[in-house]
Amino acid sequence: MTTSQRREPTIVVIGAGVAGIIIGVILKQAGFEDFTIVENGSGVGGVWHWNRYPGLTCDVPSQLYQFSFAPKPDWSRVWAFGDEIQRYHCDVVHQFGLSAHLRLNSEVTAAVFTDPRWEVTLADGTVLAADFVIAATGVLHHPFTPDIPGRDTFTGEVVHTARWDDAITTAGKRIAVIGSGSTGVQVVSALQPKATKIVQFTRTPQWVLWAPMDMRQPRLVGRLLSRFPALHRQLYDILLWGSGIFADVVTRPSWRRQLVQDSARWSLRAQIRDAALRRELTPDYQPLCKRQVVSGSYYRAISQSNAELVTAPISEITPTGIRTTDGRDHEVDLIIYATGFYPHNYMRPMTLIGRDGLSIDDAWAKGPRAYRMTAIPGFPNLFTVLGPNSPTGSISPQYAAELTALYITEWLQRFRAGEFDTVEVTEEATTAFNDAVTDAMGPTVWNTGCNSWYFTEQQTIDLWPFDRATMTALLTEPDERDYLFTTHEKADATP
Repeated sequence: MTTSQRREPTIVVIGAGVAGIIIGVILKQAGFEDFTIVENGSGVGGVWHWNRYPGLTCDVPSQLYQFSFAPKPDWSRVWAFGDEIQRYHCDVVHQFGLSAHLRLNSEVTAAVFTDPRWEVTLADGTVLAADFVIAATGVLHHPFTPDIPGRDTFTGEVVHTARWDDAITTAGKRIAVIGSGSTGVQVVSALQPKATKIVQFTRTPQWVLWAPMDMRQPRLVGRLLSRFPALHRQLYDILLWGSGIFADVVTRPSWRRQLVQDSARWSLRAQIRDAALRRELTPDYQPLCKRQVVSGSYYRAISQSNAELVTAPISEITPTGIRTTDGRDHEVDLIIYATGFYPHNYMRPMTLIGRDGLSIDDAWAKGPRAYRMTAIPGFPNLFTVLGPNSPTGSISPQYAAELTALYITEWLQRFRAGEFDTVEVTEEATTAFNDAVTDAMGPTVWNTGCNSWYFTEQQTIDLWPFDRATMTALLTEPDERDYLFTTHEKADATP
């Protein structure tokens, strides 16, 4: 690549969740100032902004679920509640001066590549011109509500956990919870003590690993970590190492995997004494095959006299409740959908058009795919943070997002130095990477025979099947051989 005149890139970042905050901070640290973070919501934090349902708790230890550049020693709990995590994100935005770069309440409706720049259109008609677009949209942000017959006839209150209404009163109510993933488990655990009746409807049961999720972090620990930052960093590194062990558990059969799976089975046997209920709660697939549910209170909650687990399929929703295929009518005052998201939309539903009019829907006709989670052939100067094959099942998302942000920043620095006008990953490199992903997915626990949201419509598993060391190696330094470049002097020139 040749070097031309130095210039500062204009950058649009889509999304102000975990990934958007990380890329914003790293851009600032690298000296980039001409960037805008566009966020559809009224605040930062992504899922932690949109989700505020009762019982919302992070199932990753607080001391790991943070940014390496913004250590927080004084978490109130070992597993933090959602509101504390959201406050942390807001504090980081303020601490690193990102507020001036934020454009909230601004939905991106289209991003179109007009060689050599991008035009990003917002819902209010504003058009932002950019040299680079960075999609930090994440995966869990489009709520899914099943199309159940009679859904609109119910006369009581209805809410999705991802769009919780704080005006809703749950105490003393007859509550239906549809869904049995992490969210459903947390909601049932939180609402059962004060509900008149709580009924959980589930298609398939989940394995639940026991953990003391309500454990407080002693204040002495926070003071100690604040006084000795090196000790705090050492703890963070140890937890990162632990996440590496977990990555080994889910990606390769081993005694470690067997130990964790046996722990899940033991947890069910030890906590559920009623044989009939235990049968209903026992999945027919291996533990860890789906995203693992962790709780210290769910089995106790679902065993109480005011709680009921219903495994019969829902046939319809009636004006007064839910009817199941066994003919039973369950009368309730409140229906809560804990039914998750459309997990593989990423940047969609916005219109995304790359080189030569290529749409993202056409590019992903066979399912979402990217080179090393971050680049898509046909879309020059566009990168994703926590894009396809992101490690939501094994490795800290903050770690992955920070690596990716540094990787992207390397390209931005080369653009600033005048080395190219556009950079685009090749189809060959992307295919080779995705073939390697497919091969590596074979021995993973996610591929052992369950139907999870990890699967795309094309039945590919949208996760990271490698260990943390491989991720670090692949995202430490861009490989110029895998990219095409255009410059003022010569177009589509390989380095």
